[in-house]
Amino acid sequence: MSESERQFERLSVFKTYKLYVGGKFPRSESGRVYEVSDSKGRWLANAPQSSRKDARDAVSAARKAFGGWSGATAYNRGQVLYRVAEMLEGRREQFTAEVAASEGISKSKAAAVVSATVDRWVWYAGWTDKIGQVTGGANPVAGPFFNLSTPEPSGVVAVLAPQDSSFLGLVSVVAPVIATGNTAVVIAGESAPLPALSLGEVLATSDVPGGVVNILSGRTAELAAPLASHQDVNGIDLYGADESLAKELEIAAADNLKRVLRPSPVDFSAAPGTDRLTAFLETKTVWHPTGSLGASGSGY
Repeated sequence: MSESERQFERLSVFKTYKLYVGGKFPRSESGRVYEVSDSKGRWLANAPQSSRKDARDAVSAARKAFGGWSGATAYNRGQVLYRVAEMLEGRREQFTAEVAASEGISKSKAAAVVSATVDRWVWYAGWTDKIGQVTGGANPVAGPFFNLSTPEPSGVVAVLAPQDSSFLGLVSVVAPVIATGNTAVVIAGESAPLPALSLGEVLATSDVPGGVVNILSGRTAELAAPLASHQDVNGIDLYGADESLAKELEIAAADNLKRVLRPSPVDFSAAPGTDRLTAFLETKTVWHPTGSLGASGSGY
């Protein structure tokens, strides 16, 4: 190697992955990290190993953001989520590389996964102002009343991301939660958290308010336990938990009557339907007098 070549030789700049909490990128308060490897055991990165304190901070951030996010119009939420899809599309190359390394698949297959993931995000963005028409409506009653049912978000939802689908599965469980006005605390897949942590960077540079989505990485069982028992968490999606852990978390969640979505096999490549959109919705029913009704019709 010549002197000029040696002079311009440079070191690789490795990416530092951080948590995404309250619209910011903190390291774990514990200072811990853990090694993330590819399917062949080769080192990829050091991911933050979140603590219970990080989980509590994420819940506080999600609660603080809930009022503004749930109070936004459904149409506005759809616009904001579509912007996220635009940002994902612009970072296809990065996500393709991360998915390929995380899941041990070829670059071409990873590119197809990224395409399906962006399409899935767009699909849920389109549902924000339509789910109310599907799940709500006017109810026939015997009397001079209007009886109207409308869906409302449950609140703060903890989401255990899939362990076997680091990007498409992740978006398939997170997007429906926030599309319907909830805020989320997400535990990334333990062995493949990198696409989830990179998603936080996309959310931060889009129009999604800080705290609407909070992303933690680390040991799933360690983080899920305090979230399942947390009194300010209103729902929990147990998809990323194994059978024994899911049972423990479901028992803990019963303490404040959380909505619980139990884990079941899902083909994330198939059409998702509306089940996850409705899983964390409450129904508000309003009675309103119609006025006096007689032979001449309404009194209005």
